[in-house]
Amino acid sequence: MTSPPPPAPPVRPWVLLDRDGTLNREVEYLARPEQLDLLPGVGEALRRLQALGCRLIVVTNQSGIARGYFTSDDLAAIHDRLRHLLADEGVTLDGLFHCPHGPADACRCRKPGIGMFEQAVAALEESPTVRFMVGDRQSDLQFGRNIEARTILLRTGYGASQTAEAESRADLVCDDLLAASVWIASALAETL
Repeated sequence: MTSPPPPAPPVRPWVLLDRDGTLNREVEYLARPEQLDLLPGVGEALRRLQALGCRLIVVTNQSGIARGYFTSDDLAAIHDRLRHLLADEGVTLDGLFHCPHGPADACRCRKPGIGMFEQAVAALEESPTVRFMVGDRQSDLQFGRNIEARTILLRTGYGASQTAEAESRADLVCDDLLAASVWIASALAETL
């Protein structure tokens, strides 16, 4: 007689993160790795979320590729630097997805479209029931609503200029990723 298969591991909560203005200092059309600097508290915030068992997934619109400001190879080097800086902080990303299209391309992957979320679901072979979206723009909030995530707008990057409009649309508006991680920890304690 064969034993029943072991139960599938539980699906971990996902924290989807915008890149520019959320994890790193906002630089309009960041095109070179040396331009990427983590914002204060990002390492601590992501370590906290990782310790809670969250999957950390970056979803970033990168229309600079479509506009000819930088190449896919340039973006790969930028993302290598991001991974290296995060590794120095004790953080490993579970996924990093980007949209290379411009706003006029009408693609499915550009936020607030859900293509990058679908790519992450396929790559990680799971679809979480508990998910959060953290960013600094209205398109991040709309993306989060489109994938039925709890939404957090940071006042970093472009977030400070979008706070008034976002307060009625976001589940939380806060100063930075560190404050967001505290709120997510509390929300997870209530959910799980």
